[in-house]
Amino acid sequence: MSPRSPEVNEEMRRRSRERLLDATVELVSEAGYEATTLADIADRAGSARGLVSYYFPGKRQLLQSAVHRLMHRTLQAGLEREPRTDDGRELMARAVDAILGLAVSRPTLMRTHMAGILQAEGFVQCPEQQRLAQLLRETVVSYGSRDPDADYPLLRSQLMGAVFAILIPGAAMPPSRLRADLFQRYALDWHLGAPPGGEPPAAAVREAPVRG
Repeated sequence: MSPRSPEVNEEMRRRSRERLLDATVELVSEAGYEATTLADIADRAGSARGLVSYYFPGKRQLLQSAVHRLMHRTLQAGLEREPRTDDGRELMARAVDAILGLAVSRPTLMRTHMAGILQAEGFVQCPEQQRLAQLLRETVVSYGSRDPDADYPLLRSQLMGAVFAILIPGAAMPPSRLRADLFQRYALDWHLGAPPGGEPPAAAVREAPVRG
């Protein structure tokens, strides 16, 4: 049997890494962070335990990469869903809805992720985080930003703040109210993106600022 080519080896490594990321999302969503071990993740992924340490320095870094990948894939699916569009306002609305939607649909996972970011390690600079950042930056460019290097971090911080507000135990804010506030900030009509059912909050119908 001839040895595998470098391309085949690279593809196998990519798939192995992605199986670990998928398993992490599944297990932490089901059982929480503390109850999930690296051995559990390796077993769910069908991988050797040593591969986890080969790809990731520790469980916290693995979780952040897994959540950033989930966010990237969710955001990409939202931006590219039918009907496809190049309209910057619609893309901005879809981006907001995609990220807020994860806080609603996967509260345990996203709460754990936010808690990890607030620890000393902060953001993990991994390929998944970089792909997420690139998508958000492209959204800001499509929206018409004249200074995406300044506007992208602002959008990121506003989305993180909204996710955090949705997830605060005992003091959570309604996602629709936070959506309304973000839509007002970016002068977006309530019907753009994937609007929730029911009447929009008052903030959504106030006169929105006009983009320059």
